[in-house]
Amino acid sequence: MHIDITSGLIDEARQQSSLNCDSRPDERDIALIVIHGISLPPGKFAGDYIDQLFCNKLNPDEHPYFKDIARLKVSSHLLIRRDGEVVQYVPFQKRAWHAGVSHYKDRNNCNDFSIGIEMEGDDETPYTDIQYQVLSKLINKLIESYPKLNTETIAGHSDVAPGRKTDPGEAFDWELLSKLLSS
Repeated sequence: MHIDITSGLIDEARQQSSLNCDSRPDERDIALIVIHGISLPPGKFAGDYIDQLFCNKLNPDEHPYFKDIARLKVSSHLLIRRDGEVVQYVPFQKRAWHAGVSHYKDRNNCNDFSIGIEMEGDDETPYTDIQYQVLSKLINKLIESYPKLNTETIAGHSDVAPGRKTDPGEAFDWELLSKLLSS
Protein backbone atom coordinates (compact mmCIF):
# COMPACT_ATOMS: atom_id res chain seq x y z
CA MET A 1 0.00 0.00 0.00
CA HIS A 2 1.39 3.37 -1.05
CA ILE A 3 0.07 6.92 -0.73
CA ASP A 4 1.07 9.29 -3.53
CA ILE A 5 1.43 12.62 -1.73
CA THR A 6 1.12 14.58 -4.97
CA SER A 7 -2.17 13.06 -6.08
CA GLY A 8 -3.44 12.24 -2.56
CA LEU A 9 -4.42 8.74 -3.70
CA ILE A 10 -3.81 5.26 -2.32
CA ASP A 11 -2.64 2.78 -4.93
CA GLU A 12 -4.60 -0.20 -3.52
CA ALA A 13 -7.94 1.63 -3.29
CA ARG A 14 -10.74 1.39 -5.81
CA GLN A 15 -11.15 4.98 -6.99
CA GLN A 16 -14.74 6.27 -7.00
CA SER A 17 -14.54 10.02 -7.44
CA SER A 18 -17.00 12.17 -5.50
CA LEU A 19 -17.81 15.78 -6.35
CA ASN A 20 -18.66 16.38 -2.69
CA CYS A 21 -15.36 17.96 -1.74
CA ASP A 22 -13.50 21.21 -2.07
CA SER A 23 -10.17 22.81 -1.24
CA ARG A 24 -8.90 22.71 2.32
CA PRO A 25 -7.94 26.08 3.86
CA ASP A 26 -4.40 24.62 4.06
CA GLU A 27 -3.83 21.33 2.25
CA ARG A 28 -0.75 20.65 4.41
CA ASP A 29 -2.84 20.85 7.59
CA ILE A 30 -3.89 17.21 7.90
CA ALA A 31 -3.94 16.73 11.66
CA LEU A 32 -6.78 14.31 12.48
CA ILE A 33 -8.27 10.99 11.37
CA VAL A 34 -12.02 10.61 11.96
CA ILE A 35 -13.45 7.08 12.04
CA HIS A 36 -17.09 6.70 10.96
CA GLY A 37 -19.55 3.86 10.58
CA ILE A 38 -22.03 3.61 7.71
CA SER A 39 -24.54 1.13 6.35
CA LEU A 40 -27.18 1.75 3.70
CA PRO A 41 -29.94 1.14 4.32
CA PRO A 42 -29.26 1.07 8.08
CA GLY A 43 -28.15 -2.38 9.24
CA LYS A 44 -27.65 -3.67 5.70
CA PHE A 45 -24.24 -4.35 4.22
CA ALA A 46 -22.87 -4.83 0.69
CA GLY A 47 -24.30 -3.32 -2.46
CA ASP A 48 -23.39 0.04 -3.95
CA TYR A 49 -25.66 2.40 -2.03
CA ILE A 50 -22.72 4.02 -0.19
CA ASP A 51 -21.02 4.76 -3.53
CA GLN A 52 -24.31 6.17 -4.80
CA LEU A 53 -24.73 8.41 -1.74
CA PHE A 54 -21.21 9.83 -1.94
CA CYS A 55 -21.53 10.36 -5.71
CA ASN A 56 -25.00 12.00 -5.62
CA LYS A 57 -26.66 9.09 -7.41
CA LEU A 58 -28.79 7.59 -4.62
CA ASN A 59 -32.34 6.95 -5.82
CA PRO A 60 -34.76 8.10 -3.10
CA ASP A 61 -37.37 5.60 -4.34
CA GLU A 62 -35.25 2.48 -3.74
CA HIS A 63 -35.76 2.45 0.03
CA PRO A 64 -37.88 4.57 2.41
CA TYR A 65 -34.76 5.64 4.35
CA PHE A 66 -33.22 7.08 1.18
CA LYS A 67 -35.94 9.74 0.84
CA ASP A 68 -34.35 11.75 3.66
CA ILE A 69 -30.71 11.32 2.66
CA ALA A 70 -30.65 11.21 -1.16
CA ARG A 71 -30.37 15.01 -1.38
CA LEU A 72 -27.41 15.21 1.04
CA LYS A 73 -24.05 16.29 -0.34
CA VAL A 74 -21.66 14.16 1.72
CA SER A 75 -18.49 12.20 1.16
CA SER A 76 -15.54 10.67 2.89
CA HIS A 77 -11.96 10.15 1.87
CA LEU A 78 -12.15 6.38 2.31
CA LEU A 79 -14.52 3.50 2.91
CA ILE A 80 -13.42 0.12 4.23
CA ARG A 81 -15.99 -2.47 3.22
CA ARG A 82 -16.72 -5.51 5.39
CA ASP A 83 -14.57 -7.69 3.13
CA GLY A 84 -11.60 -5.31 3.48
CA GLU A 85 -11.98 -3.56 0.12
CA VAL A 86 -10.84 0.07 0.26
CA VAL A 87 -12.70 2.68 -1.77
CA GLN A 88 -11.35 6.22 -2.11
CA TYR A 89 -13.79 9.01 -2.92
CA VAL A 90 -11.70 12.12 -2.26
CA PRO A 91 -7.93 12.73 -2.52
CA PHE A 92 -6.37 13.49 0.86
CA GLN A 93 -5.31 17.04 0.00
CA LYS A 94 -8.99 17.90 -0.62
CA ARG A 95 -11.63 18.51 2.05
CA ALA A 96 -14.20 15.71 2.11
CA TRP A 97 -17.59 16.51 3.61
CA HIS A 98 -17.78 13.85 6.34
CA ALA A 99 -17.76 15.39 9.84
CA GLY A 100 -20.31 18.17 9.52
CA VAL A 101 -20.59 20.53 12.47
CA SER A 102 -17.67 19.33 14.54
CA HIS A 103 -15.02 20.19 17.10
CA TYR A 104 -11.72 18.55 18.07
CA LYS A 105 -9.64 19.88 20.93
CA ASP A 106 -9.46 23.64 20.30
CA ARG A 107 -10.54 23.53 16.64
CA ASN A 108 -13.91 23.70 14.88
CA ASN A 109 -14.81 22.41 11.41
CA CYS A 110 -12.94 19.11 11.47
CA ASN A 111 -13.40 18.63 7.72
CA ASP A 112 -10.83 21.41 7.23
CA PHE A 113 -7.98 19.39 8.78
CA SER A 114 -9.06 15.75 8.91
CA ILE A 115 -9.19 12.57 6.88
CA GLY A 116 -12.51 10.74 7.08
CA ILE A 117 -12.52 6.95 7.03
CA GLU A 118 -15.88 5.19 6.84
CA MET A 119 -16.16 1.64 8.12
CA GLU A 120 -19.02 -0.32 6.58
CA GLY A 121 -21.01 -1.24 9.64
CA ASP A 122 -23.29 0.11 12.30
CA ASP A 123 -23.17 0.95 15.99
CA GLU A 124 -24.25 -2.50 17.19
CA THR A 125 -22.76 -5.01 14.73
CA PRO A 126 -19.12 -5.98 15.33
CA TYR A 127 -16.80 -4.86 12.57
CA THR A 128 -14.82 -7.59 10.81
CA ASP A 129 -11.26 -8.62 11.56
CA ILE A 130 -10.15 -7.75 8.03
CA GLN A 131 -11.60 -4.24 8.46
CA TYR A 132 -9.42 -3.66 11.53
CA GLN A 133 -6.37 -5.06 9.76
CA VAL A 134 -6.89 -2.82 6.74
CA LEU A 135 -7.73 0.20 8.94
CA SER A 136 -4.55 -0.18 10.99
CA LYS A 137 -2.46 -0.54 7.83
CA LEU A 138 -4.10 2.58 6.34
CA ILE A 139 -3.61 4.60 9.51
CA ASN A 140 0.07 3.63 9.68
CA LYS A 141 0.52 4.72 6.04
CA LEU A 142 -1.26 8.01 6.75
CA ILE A 143 0.97 8.62 9.77
CA GLU A 144 4.05 7.96 7.61
CA SER A 145 2.78 10.35 4.93
CA TYR A 146 1.40 13.27 6.94
CA PRO A 147 3.64 14.59 9.75
CA LYS A 148 0.86 16.03 11.95
CA LEU A 149 -0.81 12.61 12.29
CA ASN A 150 0.00 10.07 15.00
CA THR A 151 -1.82 7.42 17.01
CA GLU A 152 -3.15 10.14 19.33
CA THR A 153 -4.84 12.07 16.50
CA ILE A 154 -7.57 9.52 15.84
CA ALA A 155 -11.17 10.13 16.89
CA GLY A 156 -14.61 8.71 16.27
CA HIS A 157 -17.33 10.74 14.60
CA SER A 158 -19.09 10.63 17.97
CA ASP A 159 -16.04 12.30 19.56
CA VAL A 160 -16.02 15.28 17.18
CA ALA A 161 -19.82 15.63 16.98
CA PRO A 162 -21.03 14.47 20.42
CA GLY A 163 -24.79 14.38 20.88
CA ARG A 164 -25.27 14.58 17.12
CA LYS A 165 -23.45 11.42 15.98
CA THR A 166 -22.90 8.00 17.58
CA ASP A 167 -20.68 6.26 15.02
CA PRO A 168 -18.57 4.23 14.79
CA GLY A 169 -20.56 3.03 17.79
CA GLU A 170 -20.16 0.71 20.73
CA ALA A 171 -19.38 -2.17 18.38
CA PHE A 172 -16.12 -0.50 17.33
CA ASP A 173 -13.17 -2.07 19.18
CA TRP A 174 -10.83 0.83 19.96
CA GLU A 175 -8.63 -1.44 22.09
CA LEU A 176 -8.08 -3.83 19.18
CA LEU A 177 -7.23 -0.93 16.86
CA SER A 178 -4.72 0.38 19.40
CA LYS A 179 -3.07 -3.04 19.67
CA LEU A 180 -2.84 -3.39 15.88
CA LEU A 181 -1.34 0.09 15.54
CA SER A 182 1.33 -0.64 18.14
CA SER A 183 2.38 -4.02 16.71
